[in-house]
Amino acid sequence: MELVVARIGRAHGIKGEVTVEVRTDEPELRLSPGAVLRTEPASAGPLTIETGRVHSSRLLLRFAGVKDRTGAEALRNVLLIADIDPAELPEEPDEYYDHQLMDLDVVLEDGTEVGRITEISHLPSQDLFIVERPDGSEVMIPFVGEIVAEIDLEEQRCVITPPPGLIDDRAEIASARDAGAEGGDGA
Repeated sequence: MELVVARIGRAHGIKGEVTVEVRTDEPELRLSPGAVLRTEPASAGPLTIETGRVHSSRLLLRFAGVKDRTGAEALRNVLLIADIDPAELPEEPDEYYDHQLMDLDVVLEDGTEVGRITEISHLPSQDLFIVERPDGSEVMIPFVGEIVAEIDLEEQRCVITPPPGLIDDRAEIASARDAGAEGGDGA
C-alpha cells in the first residue's frame, strides 16, 4: 500500500536541501537517511534520502544526486510516497493512518447518519475530516477528542459529538450581548 509521507517545499540554501511538509506521524521512520521513496509525479524519482535535519522547526532533507539549489527547486511540490504493509498499525493506540479512516461512516452518538469521510486535510493546527453528506454536500469535522468520540475500524464508523452549528444551522447564541439585544432597546 502506498502512503504519502511528505510534500517537498522550497529549496533551502545552495547545497541541495529542501524543506518538506511532513504528512506522516512517523517522520523518523519514513523520512530517515537511506529511505527510498517513490514520487508523484513518478518522473521525479525515486528519491533516496541522504541527510535530514530540523532547522527552525522545519524538516530539511537532501536527496542523493541533488547537490545544488537548482536541483532542489526542480523538486518543489513533488509528493514523497512510501510503501507500507496494509496491516501495519501506528504505534499509539489512538493514532490512525489516513487509509484506515477513508470511507468510514460518520454518525452521531444516537446513530443518526452524517455521511462518510472522503478526504483528510492535514492543517498546521489540527486535521480535518472532509465528510460527504447523503445529499452530496460536504462538512468539515475537526479531528479532535472533543468532537470525535470513537473510531471503530471493525465496524467502519466514526462517532462524533459535534457542537451546535458544526453540521447544521442551529447554532446557539454564545454571547450575552447578542442575547440582550433581542430583548429590546434597553434605553
